Amino acid sequence: MEQRGYINQNPDLDAVFAALADPTRRAILSRLAAGEAPVNEIAAPFAMTQPAVSKHLKVLERAGLVERDIDKQRRPARLKAEPLAAAVGWLEEFSRFWSSSFDELDGLLEELKTTKEKGTQDG
Repeated sequence: MEQRGYINQNPDLDAVFAALADPTRRAILSRLAAGEAPVNEIAAPFAMTQPAVSKHLKVLERAGLVERDIDKQRRPARLKAEPLAAAVGWLEEFSRFWSSSFDELDGLLEELKTTKEKGTQDG
């Protein structure tokens, strides 16, 4: 589906967000933040087979979030944080909107509180 007026300036970002959409892949990234690990170690806490974990690792690799080395019989996986930084940067573009929305909500809540206090004093 083509979106008119939309230019995808960072197609890699789509792959990052798609990879992050799965809770298992997010858990794998959290594990790899502690250091590199082989598939069997990554698979240990999950109720799934090593081949299933390998499929998740491949998605993370395609998104550029993980890289794997060949170390004799092992293929340890390692976190690559640069694509995550790009995702965070993209999300930060919306922080002004969020701050503004929260400021408006704070103002509304303060106004409601003042109105309620005034109604209590009058009654």
